[in-house]
Amino acid sequence: MPEISESIHEPTNTEQKAKKKTSSDKKWGSDVMKFGFCMIPSLIFRAQQQLGLNPTHLAILLQLADYWWDADNKPYPSKQSLSDRLGIGTRQIQRYIAELEDKKLVQRIQRYGDDGRKLTNRYDLSGLVNRLKELEPEFTEVEKEAKRKRKQLSHEGGLK
Repeated sequence: MPEISESIHEPTNTEQKAKKKTSSDKKWGSDVMKFGFCMIPSLIFRAQQQLGLNPTHLAILLQLADYWWDADNKPYPSKQSLSDRLGIGTRQIQRYIAELEDKKLVQRIQRYGDDGRKLTNRYDLSGLVNRLKELEPEFTEVEKEAKRKRKQLSHEGGLK
């Protein structure tokens, strides 16, 4: 009787990665996630009112954040790119960015090419970052208080 040899295929690293789905792939789908993702602190959404942001301000900040890939390299999308993404005119983009500047959340930094011609602005979001850092303790305190109340309610007899 001939000996039957079984060949066990060890998956390659690439095959293992393909099988292993990330949490975001599971949530959104890998076809959606292949376009990348942007890290946005949830505090931006929770503090929208405290930051004085209307929905368009928020949308513009989210678009700028999507262009901000590296902490040391400020984003520099064109007003036309922002306009195309948001479906509003470049003049409106300019006006909303000026309002974000007035709120000290964004700072426009002009850029020029070697030949002296004007390039797209760079956008410094450190004002937004600093404002979120200022608001964080307030939100942390609210979270702690809510947790304390939930714990108190879960004890037999409820609130005392």
